Amino acid sequence: MQAGLAGFALGFSLILAIGAQNAFVLRQGLRREHVLAVVLVCAISDAVLVAAGVAGFGALAEMVPGLERIMRWGGAAFLLWYGFSNLRAAWRGGEVLEAGEGTGSLARAVLTCLALTWLNPHVYLDTVVLLGSVSAQYADKLQFGAGAVLASFVFFFSLGYGARVLAPVFRRPQSWRVLDVVVGLTMWAIAAKLLLG
Repeated sequence: MQAGLAGFALGFSLILAIGAQNAFVLRQGLRREHVLAVVLVCAISDAVLVAAGVAGFGALAEMVPGLERIMRWGGAAFLLWYGFSNLRAAWRGGEVLEAGEGTGSLARAVLTCLALTWLNPHVYLDTVVLLGSVSAQYADKLQFGAGAVLASFVFFFSLGYGARVLAPVFRRPQSWRVLDVVVGLTMWAIAAKLLLG
């Protein structure tokens, strides 16, 4: 039980930071658009990555030359584009007036979510490398991994469906513009960190 609680606590703390994926889940939750699909993509992706880390694939990924650089540059390029899209939406304004009025397709939401998840090098560092290496300290690595996976499911479902509490605030077009600016600048900050780090 101790390993499971440790996995849950570490997994939850790693996901908690505002990032590209979390901002997208929040936005989808506010719009009430494809929330179940988005949170499942995030949680299942995390489960796969945590399982890979606990199984020892973190060391294998470190041995592939150039992989980290390719992931970093690809992820930064995607985040720059996604940040630009949000800032452009904030500049134009008025595109989404009601939190419950979504206009995007399910395929687009899932593909964007997959890109924000799998093109982000930090997700590999956090789940595969960090959680994988910490799990080695526990006799029951499986229990540690299960705790980290549970943390992902709890967090993403809470964020996606809990966003509805903020829906009244986002009935004003200005709130969406502020959110778009915050998300856009967050994406650019993460991209800059990837490029400079």
